[in-house]
Amino acid sequence: MALIPSFFDNQRGNSIFDPFSSLDIWDPFKDLAAFIFSSNSLLSRENPAFVNTRIDWKETPEAHVFKADLPGLKKEEVKVEIEDDRVLQISGQRNVEKEDKNDTWHRVERGSGKFLRRFRLPENAKMDQIKACMENGVLTVTVPKEEVKKPDVKTVEISE
Repeated sequence: MALIPSFFDNQRGNSIFDPFSSLDIWDPFKDLAAFIFSSNSLLSRENPAFVNTRIDWKETPEAHVFKADLPGLKKEEVKVEIEDDRVLQISGQRNVEKEDKNDTWHRVERGSGKFLRRFRLPENAKMDQIKACMENGVLTVTVPKEEVKKPDVKTVEISE
């Protein structure tokens, strides 16, 4: 049983202890070749900073809160989805600005292209009460948590 993941067959060892497992579902090689050679790839002016959109995930006593900076995107250009197996998926796309033949570009730094991030939600997530809002280019997804039920403890008297 290997503890190091295989990068070639896209499978992890059957080890009980897997130090590479994470709640964030990330596969660095998935669709890599198709992405590199696609017409909207890094080779055609796409900025990897946008493709690798960073998302903060914090846990409060009441909820799990995800925040993503998506400047310049409208809420119609962003998707928030929940898959059956408790996976939160956040995706979207920013299109490349249309070029005019009379324009001279001196620098292109703003990102364009697609992004997709997936997170496996913990068991205490209330899947039917998830909310998302977009304000000033910041997407906030709030996943309420179920209350942890404290076990009832009874004292049993010991007879002599």
